[in-house]
Amino acid sequence: MKMNETKVANAETRTFPLNWPHADGEPLISGIIRSTAEDFQVDEVLGFEPDGDGTHAFLKVRKKNANTEWVAKQLTRFAAVRQVDVGYAGLKDRRAVTTQWFSIDLAGKEEPDWHSLTEGGIEFVEITRHRRKLKRGALQGNRFKLVVRDIEGDLDLLKDRVLKISLSGVPNYFGEQRFGFSNLEKASAMFSGKMKKVRRPEKSMYLSAARSWIFNQILAARVESDSWNRAMAGDVMMLAGTQSIFPIETPDDEIKQRIHEHDVHPTGAMWGSGELVSALDVAALEQSAAEGEVLFCDGLKRAGLKQQRRSLRLMPKGLQCKQLEPQVVELQFELPAGSYATVVLRELFRVVT
Repeated sequence: MKMNETKVANAETRTFPLNWPHADGEPLISGIIRSTAEDFQVDEVLGFEPDGDGTHAFLKVRKKNANTEWVAKQLTRFAAVRQVDVGYAGLKDRRAVTTQWFSIDLAGKEEPDWHSLTEGGIEFVEITRHRRKLKRGALQGNRFKLVVRDIEGDLDLLKDRVLKISLSGVPNYFGEQRFGFSNLEKASAMFSGKMKKVRRPEKSMYLSAARSWIFNQILAARVESDSWNRAMAGDVMMLAGTQSIFPIETPDDEIKQRIHEHDVHPTGAMWGSGELVSALDVAALEQSAAEGEVLFCDGLKRAGLKQQRRSLRLMPKGLQCKQLEPQVVELQFELPAGSYATVVLRELFRVVT
């Protein structure tokens, strides 16, 4: 994957190279993703069934070359409701064909003829009702079907990597899209007092970028030491499929077996106020990473964020690779909420978008 390096616009001259180390070295195979919107397909997995009744219309929408916020605005206008009455679980890529759920509070209103809304190629796949608004983060994950074209390199090497990822996962970095074009630079300006009167949505975005940057630095150090998918002294384990964590002093055979079976994963710090849950070698590594990010760490603490943990390992579910043509392959897999398809792709290809 090409390096995306941006300069700090108004907070000195620091750069933020988004070129973290790979788990198994930089891929020797290159390919082009998103040649067309159909080459990047995403289907949202809610993880629960709508009630079938209630004041909230639940709409499963398929969209092409349109971002989530734009669709939400069209629904707001069409249903003649307030922006706050429209909910969705997560943001989806614009340059893609994506299917996701929206909720619209229609209390005291008649339900519109949704199928008559065709602006921007919006298609309604399913329409039902639910008692509660769909809130951000209220999803299980996403299913991906990605086509990579103009592949250069040995496809046997690709097959080997797919197998290895199926067994060992990939480093659970935050993807480049988390950092936008200048979110880190603006976070620096905000924390240093050079940016005044930051609106709440932008502030939240800058805080998330800064926190994600620190986590990626910690994970990068674990990747370089080949410890991102194995336990270290003082580690904190996360139970797979949950946010439940527990600390360990030294890795024993039971923990090693549970990691091997994908039952638990090592974690890294999501920075904020409070004491680190980690100890010994892991705490030393995380503190070392934080020492290089004093501006961000102090800013996150002042903003009121608390110490949390995130899995260092991402296990794509049902990862499959199918050759469609001599230089074209199709990848299918499912990821949990909060993870990025691009971090799977970067372990397989030098991707050109």
